[in-house]
Amino acid sequence: MPKVLVSDPVDQVGIDIISQVAQVDVKTGLPEEELVKIISEYDALMVRSGTKVTQSIIEAGNQLKIIGRAGVGVDNIDVAAATRRGIVVVNSPEGNTIAAAEHAVALLLSLSRHIPEANQSVKSGKWERGKFVGVEVYKKTLGIVGLGKIGSHVATIAKAMGMKLLAYDPFISAERAEQLGCRLVELDLLIQESDYISLHMPKTAETTHLINADAIAKMKPGVRIINCARGGIVDEVSLAAALTAGRIAGAALDVFEKEPIDPHSPLISLGKNIVLTPHLGASTTEAQVNVSIDVAEQIRDVLLGLPARSAVNIPGLYPDVMEKLRPHLRLAETLGNLVAQLAGGRVELLNVQLQGDLANNESQPIVVAALKGLLAQALRERVNYVNASLEAKERGIRVIETRNPSIRDYSGSLHLTAKGTLGEHSVTGALLGENEIHITSVDDFPINVPPSHYMLFTRHRDMPGIIGNIGSLMGNFNVNIASMQVGRKIVRGDAVMVLSIDDPLPDGLLTEIIKIPGIRDAYTVTL
Repeated sequence: MPKVLVSDPVDQVGIDIISQVAQVDVKTGLPEEELVKIISEYDALMVRSGTKVTQSIIEAGNQLKIIGRAGVGVDNIDVAAATRRGIVVVNSPEGNTIAAAEHAVALLLSLSRHIPEANQSVKSGKWERGKFVGVEVYKKTLGIVGLGKIGSHVATIAKAMGMKLLAYDPFISAERAEQLGCRLVELDLLIQESDYISLHMPKTAETTHLINADAIAKMKPGVRIINCARGGIVDEVSLAAALTAGRIAGAALDVFEKEPIDPHSPLISLGKNIVLTPHLGASTTEAQVNVSIDVAEQIRDVLLGLPARSAVNIPGLYPDVMEKLRPHLRLAETLGNLVAQLAGGRVELLNVQLQGDLANNESQPIVVAALKGLLAQALRERVNYVNASLEAKERGIRVIETRNPSIRDYSGSLHLTAKGTLGEHSVTGALLGENEIHITSVDDFPINVPPSHYMLFTRHRDMPGIIGNIGSLMGNFNVNIASMQVGRKIVRGDAVMVLSIDDPLPDGLLTEIIKIPGIRDAYTVTL
């Protein structure tokens, strides 16, 4: 029975879901060295933000199939290391959308009306109405940086409050922004024109310290900044300096460059113009249940051999796409495996051509499947949909993808060409019916044969006696031929023969076949 380690507190409903298919051990608060010692026992790891899933942990987890983060980000997981090991990394991109958006709006209003300080003042026995005069958000301009699911919900709430909306997001169309009531602008313009700026993007090399001293210098005097996204997007030293100097009116932060926040951070000693919360964006009862269910279901599915719906390191392989293309993925994997064995040596280039109706489909999953098949002989179980592209890149295999909808020999076919140190070979395949794979050409010679476990391919002159000689040799070595087909372009020219056989060729038989007059080359293939 598979074993799953839960190393951070998650809602019990998620543990119950995983328990349907696996043994679940809940061990929270473990240091890295302890995790390294025990992780080899587990097939899956479920975390929140507390556990840092480092390269050392991942490399020690030689049975790990999936790492699930019960939350939006995966910045506490070494995704690159997991990808190299073929481990799926999943998160819950929508589970805490509402909670995070509502917290951003709550901080915006708290900052505008000095709610934390006023609350503390009253509790200390004071009644200082004149000290806490706030500002209205109505008709103010809110600049939303990052118009994904959370940013979009913030826009919906802010629009209902009568705010004017600007948005910056290089991955969102102007039409989508307009649907949300936002005017899509460049970042500099948003920074210059906004009364409030709310951040909703992942932390990357490009977004680290996006809000820095230079950006703050361009802002309106009196601007207020809200960050419920990721610590490090705001340069905290520059922010503290601007707040101290009165350059900006206020800031509200739920996330920090170091968490827990450094007790010596200059932000802590600032007065009423800053609101700080301890990463509460996803801390609602509903969100904790939602993310726990979402990630637990994905861990359960992967352990059952099904695809994950929110894998962050399998580009383009979404469950609906996988289900639609599943027969074509088998086709691509089979052809990739076949062409790799025909090519023999180190493959340097793989050309993947989608033909006919297949050319109108999503190509990335098909390319990944072809690479998985191509690398299967060398890497065996170490290659999968997670790491196939990375393994190919690290081996210097260049991938070219082309489409040719005009080729309609079949409703949809796939053509692979592999170039390597021993030459170039190509194969084409198609689906007959819904699921039956057929090889329809080898090195551009037309054939029509279903793949079998053991196969023999020959390149030979089209001349009398070839087939008889091969048949006799096979008989002498007690090898049974299940089927045979010859493909040729012109009479008495070159031809390709494909034999499906019941057993592997005995030692020495391939050498004898190559000695037959007229045989130019011969290849054994195991699929």
